[in-house]
Amino acid sequence: MATVERAALRWDYAPAPESRDAAPLKPRYDLFIGGSFVAPTDGTVVETRNPATEETLAEVAFAGPGDVAAAVDAARGAADGWAALPALERGKYLFRIARLIQERARELAIVETLDGGKPIRESRDVDVPLAAAHFFSYAGWADKLQYAFGGRAYEPRGVVGQVVPWNFPLLMAAWKLAPALATGNTAVLKPAETTPLTALLLAEIVQEAGLPDGVVNIIPGDGSAGAALVRSEVDKVAFTGSTAVGKEIQRALAGTGRGLTLELGGKSANIVFEDAALDQAVEGIIEGIFFNQGHVCCAGSRLLLQESVAEEVVRKLWARMERLRVGDPLDKNTDVGAINSAEQLARITEMVEAGEQQGAVRRSVTCALPDAGYWFPPTMFLDVAPANRIAVEEIFGPVVSVTTFRSPAEAVERANNSAYGLAAGVWTDNGAKAFEVASKLRAGVVWQNTYNKFDPTAAFGGYKESGFGREGGPAGLAPYVRLGG
Repeated sequence: MATVERAALRWDYAPAPESRDAAPLKPRYDLFIGGSFVAPTDGTVVETRNPATEETLAEVAFAGPGDVAAAVDAARGAADGWAALPALERGKYLFRIARLIQERARELAIVETLDGGKPIRESRDVDVPLAAAHFFSYAGWADKLQYAFGGRAYEPRGVVGQVVPWNFPLLMAAWKLAPALATGNTAVLKPAETTPLTALLLAEIVQEAGLPDGVVNIIPGDGSAGAALVRSEVDKVAFTGSTAVGKEIQRALAGTGRGLTLELGGKSANIVFEDAALDQAVEGIIEGIFFNQGHVCCAGSRLLLQESVAEEVVRKLWARMERLRVGDPLDKNTDVGAINSAEQLARITEMVEAGEQQGAVRRSVTCALPDAGYWFPPTMFLDVAPANRIAVEEIFGPVVSVTTFRSPAEAVERANNSAYGLAAGVWTDNGAKAFEVASKLRAGVVWQNTYNKFDPTAAFGGYKESGFGREGGPAGLAPYVRLGG
């Protein structure tokens, strides 16, 4: 009997775009100060653009020095009343915010993707649910603070200034606002200049939740607005962003007695041992570096492979990288979206060129990139020396550098050989080895057999040039209070 060869199966993805009709945007968004949206008095109005298409999404008011002062004054005026409110009532307000985030989840996810370039499935499945979860979690803590602080007396710091980055605009706002409000503080939040829209939608939610005027103030702006906020009469500053700016803030606040927490850059090591489940590890590597286009402070950008399995892991990883779908962030099938801005694309390109010049071997996925917008293909570097710039400096893009090690001791030494200390991953089926290695890693968060898993009840933060202070869980409450005896 003659045999008939079967044609190889081919799976093609049909376009599956999320509808923008579920997230209508206003032509213009003003500053949120004292419970109302107000035009800037000495600021400007700028356009915010979609990094995937470069189209204008809306006009956004940027705060000037006078606007920053007005926001701080509004927060100061509301501070005593908010602190005096029964803790249970404060918790109810946070609970309302969480429920309203859930009710507007689809809208928030679409806007987060439009304004930031990340894939819709990440905004929908990670950012928005986690933002709501943080408000839910701290709503529960609001009337239980005595347990968080071991029965010690405490009082809110007062007015807090909070500056959040462009990579997780809504989630970072939730990380900072929820514990501040739960502990009785009022807040002035400055979102990043390239991604202000979901923070302004959060301002609408604050209005709808009925928070007293001035308890939350949201003022978009550029770096000068952030600098004005840091130097204003706030009682505590919380900053997430670059290490360079974090150092400037620390110098500005030195000796003032004001509280400060910094969550800064990272160059996190993702360590794969020979006894790991390699297919599972490859998925974790993908999640660790290509999630949100690598725009993650704790991205696993340094991949450390045990020599005996290095070749196999690289082969599996490259095969998996070639299957990543790069393109329209609103398409539900997209794995890697747009780079956040032209400036960030230039930074990634410059770092990749430096890696090639210093002798590392570059492998970038061949894929069709859209003509408009800012894009960079998923990239892996092999033969990376420990002193190469791509192994030392934060790239903040979809680029992973691969090095090898022979023993657990060498893995720990290589992982800790960094100015940063934000996160790390350990892949092994040996529990004793995992705990031993994790205990020696100088990183604020260590994941075992997973990566980039976040929970509102768990603390997050770094060491060394990755900053200090913790966000999340009961540890995230402490920076917002003054503790007594």
